[in-house]
Amino acid sequence: MRRMSKYVGILAVASLALVGCGNDEPSTQPSQTNGESSAPSADFKVGMAYDVGGRGDQSFNDAAAAGMDQAAQELGFEKQEAAATAGESESQREERLRTLADAGYNPIVAVGFAYSSSVGKVAAEYPEVSFAIVDDPIEGDNITNLLFAEEQGSFLVGAAAALKTETDHIGFIGGVEVPLIQKFQAGYLAGAKAVNPNITVDVKYLTQPPDFSGFADPAKGKTAAEGMYQAGADIVYSAAGGSGGGVFEAAKTAGHWAIGVDSDQYNIVSDDLKPVILTSMLKKVDVAVHQFITDYADGTLKAGPVVFDLKADGVGYSTSGGFVDDITDKLEAYKQQIIDGEITVPTTP
Repeated sequence: MRRMSKYVGILAVASLALVGCGNDEPSTQPSQTNGESSAPSADFKVGMAYDVGGRGDQSFNDAAAAGMDQAAQELGFEKQEAAATAGESESQREERLRTLADAGYNPIVAVGFAYSSSVGKVAAEYPEVSFAIVDDPIEGDNITNLLFAEEQGSFLVGAAAALKTETDHIGFIGGVEVPLIQKFQAGYLAGAKAVNPNITVDVKYLTQPPDFSGFADPAKGKTAAEGMYQAGADIVYSAAGGSGGGVFEAAKTAGHWAIGVDSDQYNIVSDDLKPVILTSMLKKVDVAVHQFITDYADGTLKAGPVVFDLKADGVGYSTSGGFVDDITDKLEAYKQQIIDGEITVPTTP
């Protein structure tokens, strides 16, 4: 039965349409691309199951895609991509992973904690396939956990906000109120209050689980940010994936700053939005995904947690645009104190 299901999976994948890099409407079906022809030809194929928003979200998913793309250029493997949609069921996520596994994709990367249960179940069904899940410590003999100290990077951009605000009033917008995003909030609050214990920080989450659309709803992000700017905040940190585009639009209209997340969003957004992005909290999912794939390729891959923190250069802050150049020395001092253990950053608000 397993062999027959593999043939069915291969035929199903082969019949799927190609999906471009910048699609506005993410597909629930896998899309296939190949490594660069100039690269050596690998004897394995990599599958990637994106979180809501998919490739083109200018944030979390794009960072994962960049890591896979770099590894593909270096190793020459075939790659297959599939994106989640808001409100989908657990069975849909499971089927996405099974389709990749049945078609011979190994290893498989699941981007985001929404795949937690799915990866745990499907990995047990395919013990010969190596899985990675970003942002969740779920256990399994063939599961590698790519984890990050988001609170540490968020501490630094919180400190940046407190050092740059002119109103002593800033904001935080989270995509979905789950423990992972609360780590961003906790670090941001701690960093801001390390600079100014009396600073005002407004907090807003766009959706509550199981509704994960808060990671891909720019309209909600814009509305939330508009409310904060109107209430007196002059810098807003968006930990909301693709919804951050709306936050940047609101910042532009208000003439205030915004802080990006995951990727260096100054280098991704349109030119008219670059001037509003003070900095971005860098969560180097690209580094983690690249390492996972190369470890698989050279036979050194291990199951279990791999943590990317400030010491490992897995998180940080961007300096693009030069807007934090005047405070970089202070941010670097905080960074070193965290690395040295002099500052312990909380993981809950």
